Amino acid sequence: MKHLFKILFIFSMFMTLPVISQWSVDTRLTNNSSQSNTPYNNARCISSSGQIVVTVWQDSRDGNNEIYAKRSTDSGINWSNDIRLTNDTFSSEYPSVEVNGFAIHIAWKDNRDGNEEIYYKRSTDAGLNWSSDTRLTNNSSVSERPSVTLMGNNIFICWNDSRDGNKEIYLVRSTDAGTSWGPETRLTNNSAISDYPDLAITTSLWHLTWRDFRDGPPQVYYKRSTDNGTTWSSDMRLVNTAAEAENISIDALGLFVHVSWADSRHSDSEIYYKRSSDNGTTWSSDTRITNNTGDSEQPNISVSGIHVHIVWEDNRTGQYQLYYRNSTNLGENWNSELRLINTSFSSRYPSLNISGQVLHLAWEDHRDGNTEIYYKRNPTGNPVEITTSGIELPQKLSLSQNYPNPFNPVTKIRFDLPKSSFIKLVVYDALGRELETLVKEQLNAGTYEVDWSAEGGASKYPSGIYFYRITSDDFTETKRMVLVK
Repeated sequence: MKHLFKILFIFSMFMTLPVISQWSVDTRLTNNSSQSNTPYNNARCISSSGQIVVTVWQDSRDGNNEIYAKRSTDSGINWSNDIRLTNDTFSSEYPSVEVNGFAIHIAWKDNRDGNEEIYYKRSTDAGLNWSSDTRLTNNSSVSERPSVTLMGNNIFICWNDSRDGNKEIYLVRSTDAGTSWGPETRLTNNSAISDYPDLAITTSLWHLTWRDFRDGPPQVYYKRSTDNGTTWSSDMRLVNTAAEAENISIDALGLFVHVSWADSRHSDSEIYYKRSSDNGTTWSSDTRITNNTGDSEQPNISVSGIHVHIVWEDNRTGQYQLYYRNSTNLGENWNSELRLINTSFSSRYPSLNISGQVLHLAWEDHRDGNTEIYYKRNPTGNPVEITTSGIELPQKLSLSQNYPNPFNPVTKIRFDLPKSSFIKLVVYDALGRELETLVKEQLNAGTYEVDWSAEGGASKYPSGIYFYRITSDDFTETKRMVLVK
């Protein structure tokens, strides 16, 4: 975070009353006689930014698996036609996607080179046009199960790779929104299998989880970097059970890191959760999310502010169906589970993403005789909360700033935060494209100022207009700025 300093600090006690949210009906996104599949390695196949929503999958309609995408520009209400992203005579599988403003970044496994390698491509105009395929790995062994993570213009792709004689976790990074890529970094080093990586990035730390067999049955492992990936902590075993623990999903915001996985310590597979409230230094005990006689597997976790959401597949009814639970206090307590799909056919491998208050969910579904991609949304997935306390609080955020000019391009954006909240402050141009994220972390109540430079003036912003938006746990405020010439 740039040039952020605190002016005033206020403490108070709060009580929040959540509003009940509502999921939409199921929407079928694909329609062909072949198999359309979402990845089963917990890499997210759906992502969103503002009104832009993109989902990706592998599809065999062309005789071999190719990567396809579909996009929505109105937050999942309407969808484009299918977009074919790969075109070769070999298999392309396991796609992962992240969206930031109008930029879309996709990675997948591809065997066009005679063995499996990691490939990447991007769109800078919300999916209208796409770059050529970029090969990221080059070795004679298997590179597979990529997972994409973003932080501004920084793109991180991790995967498991067998070049070392057994599967290990590798990472590659771009600092210029996918134009060029740095060297590969090997993140694990042991004689057992390390695979299925999942990475979460905050403004200050990198958090990595993966499945590891060094202790016998697969277990959940974790490590972090506090210096932008230059050095990493030692491997940490997060789950201590003699049973299998796998299907790991991670997300992080501010100081809080949230992990969910499937665990068979009670004979059948159940969903578990744990969190860290100090950037991965210490961890809570395991919280059991499910408790039924079927197998609960493939959890996918997504976080926005104090709201934590988990979706998973469950075969308690004889066929796999999707279920959901959420927490409105950073994982401290959990609301009752909700069955999201109600058919007599399997619904599997869910992927969950949040933009603003809207939850977006994609999965593969067997109700049509072959596997198709389905979608549903919850427009109030992060319920607005009614806040009460011993003092009267303002019911909106207060924003103020100075207006930049060619001689003084730095804008001081000031905001008043009535209570402790997760804050995101983003600057947009006149077309609604994100220019820069200035703040993205948990902050205490108080008054803050952030510097942002509008250097370049009218030549950089021909309309002379830009916007900045601040989003907290409860309120969103947008301000219009005019460049003074």
